[in-house]
Amino acid sequence: MRGTVSINLIPLLEQVNAGIAQAKASGAAFEPNVIRQNLENLSSYMIPGPEVALIKNTFITVAENKIAVRIYHPNPEKELPVLLHFHGGGHMCGSVNLYDPISRELAIAANAIVVCIDYRLAPEHPYPAGLDDCQYLLENYQDLLKGYRFSEQLYIAGDSAGGAICTSLVINNIDNAAIKIDKQILIYPSVDYTMSCPSIVENGQGFLLEADKMRWYFQQYFNLDNIELNTGESTAALITAASPLLGKFDSRMPKTLVITAGCDPLRDEGALYAQKVKQAGVSVEHYQFDDLIHAYMLLSKLVPEQYHQTYSLIKKFINNT
Repeated sequence: MRGTVSINLIPLLEQVNAGIAQAKASGAAFEPNVIRQNLENLSSYMIPGPEVALIKNTFITVAENKIAVRIYHPNPEKELPVLLHFHGGGHMCGSVNLYDPISRELAIAANAIVVCIDYRLAPEHPYPAGLDDCQYLLENYQDLLKGYRFSEQLYIAGDSAGGAICTSLVINNIDNAAIKIDKQILIYPSVDYTMSCPSIVENGQGFLLEADKMRWYFQQYFNLDNIELNTGESTAALITAASPLLGKFDSRMPKTLVITAGCDPLRDEGALYAQKVKQAGVSVEHYQFDDLIHAYMLLSKLVPEQYHQTYSLIKKFINNT
């Protein structure tokens, strides 16, 4: 069923939809630089994040690539858990800077040291480059935190493509004895690259994130134009294998919080992921904001009540043992 959107979002959506129509008419709808700038422009709709005691910019080196990382420590005098934060943006957009308010809020809500990474983006760096960067961080975050006090508790969090990264890391490391993720926080996660859920059709137009843009994102991320030509590998097999929703669910998965939006094309896959985690015997909480759209976390000035409620849900989830 198609969602019914909050009246607070209607003026923005009218403006965006008019812009999308104009861009499609001019043939400039799907250009990486344009899409990236459009996402960065949402910063004007974001509530500034709270003060955090210590913020440090640093980097990791992955396969000779220097990857920026930002550390947020809400209380350097205390031993706190660590939360690895993976931003959204369709694997093509987004940045540590854009997501700075969210990283700050997560540090306070989770009372944890947040580490946010500027992983490599497609199309310049297609799959699995960005995921490899995040895997490296997962394996080596302790090295970044030398000199700080931190506990063994490890959380991961991500929205949209960041949710895809979280869920991929969980599946890829389920048999890795050196990695123990205690909890994962997923906000309107992208977990099905095959785009098979009904909400893709029901909410796939008019709600900011559109189905044709998603398809284009995934085409860039997986380099689908060239993969069959260069490797002979089936694109269908690749995107199915890469989709966390279609992977193996296991009782060793971390406790999971899934937050979905009723007017989001990704609504159903997030809900189905929560259902599959529960069926695997894992503790899961699922909450849906029925009248919100994809990327509402980047529109916090328009929906401040639901934005702050999201962090209340996260804080409650983290504090539940």
